[in-house]
Amino acid sequence: MLKKKESSTESFFALENVSFEINEGEVIGIIGKNGAGKSTLLKILSKITQPTKGRIEINGRVASLLEVGTGFHPELTGRENIYLNGTLLGMSRKEVSAKLDEIIQFSGVKKFIDTPVKHYSSGMYVRLAFSVAAHLEPEILIIDEVLAVGDAEFQKKCLGKMKDVAGEGRTVIFVSHDLAAVRKLCTKGILLEHGKIIKQGEISEVIQAYIKSGKLSYQYKPEIVKPDIPVAFKSIELFNGDGENSNEFTCEDEILLKFSFEVRKENHPYSLFVIFKDKYGSPIFSVEKAIDNEVLVLKLDKMFLTRGQYDITTFIHIPKVEQIDVANDVCGFSIYDATSPLAIHGSYEYGNVFGNYKWQSNI
Repeated sequence: MLKKKESSTESFFALENVSFEINEGEVIGIIGKNGAGKSTLLKILSKITQPTKGRIEINGRVASLLEVGTGFHPELTGRENIYLNGTLLGMSRKEVSAKLDEIIQFSGVKKFIDTPVKHYSSGMYVRLAFSVAAHLEPEILIIDEVLAVGDAEFQKKCLGKMKDVAGEGRTVIFVSHDLAAVRKLCTKGILLEHGKIIKQGEISEVIQAYIKSGKLSYQYKPEIVKPDIPVAFKSIELFNGDGENSNEFTCEDEILLKFSFEVRKENHPYSLFVIFKDKYGSPIFSVEKAIDNEVLVLKLDKMFLTRGQYDITTFIHIPKVEQIDVANDVCGFSIYDATSPLAIHGSYEYGNVFGNYKWQSNI
């Protein structure tokens, strides 16, 4: 006779012992890896989800943009949804009408404003939803990563508007994986990891804690230098132009990558291959160099990379024969805002690499 297997359940808390206070007029960035609890926290603050225990206290009118379509009725037109959102925020029809033209103009969907939003693309949805949330004058504006759906130009426009909102003394809570945007907009931050607050305080300190907690580390050292191969990695390090360890750079900084090897067998055409990846893990460019020394330094000139997050995968190989040693997704770093015109870039629309080339008037 077979015994029925007893089912077992395990409790899981998306957030645990999370406690913080946000004052009026503060701009807070909430960062953390996927699954850290960021979106759950915003849903609780927006009163979409009720906490199983604990409490929240909010004083002020809240507008939230958490995911595409939040707060919109699909059968209503864009114009009707503007009035619906205004009503939900406690505004009169007259108050909404006073903002209507500004909302439509900012959103860029004027041609389709009288079309049911169920026919909108995700980008159009986000454009209108953000415009409504930002212009209907909530005391508290809550924005999730949903802005990533929009194009680069609209993202820049949104960040500018959020900066304006913050400058008016309203409170902004912003979740994003774009550390450059968080650094530019926010004054304080909260770092979440596995549903718990790891760090809160000044935004620069919180971002540094996040970088150190994850793969965005300026140094890679294998736990064991592989013993049975002719050439092995000893270390990989990131430096700035002043020779200091760093993994945060502006568009105008020099970036140095130092590779150290243990060479056990010489007289072979060993080669180092380095692949640079964007924050989505897609390769954007690569370089190769023969290993003719125990130390090699790769120098990236200023204004070579546009803003964003990067890491490298690198390997030692005998060209066209075999890979010998591999280091995957190491030495992550970020390029953040600078005075360079490249600071507005950093998306697939513009590319990640700024070509270092020359123009001439004839061949």
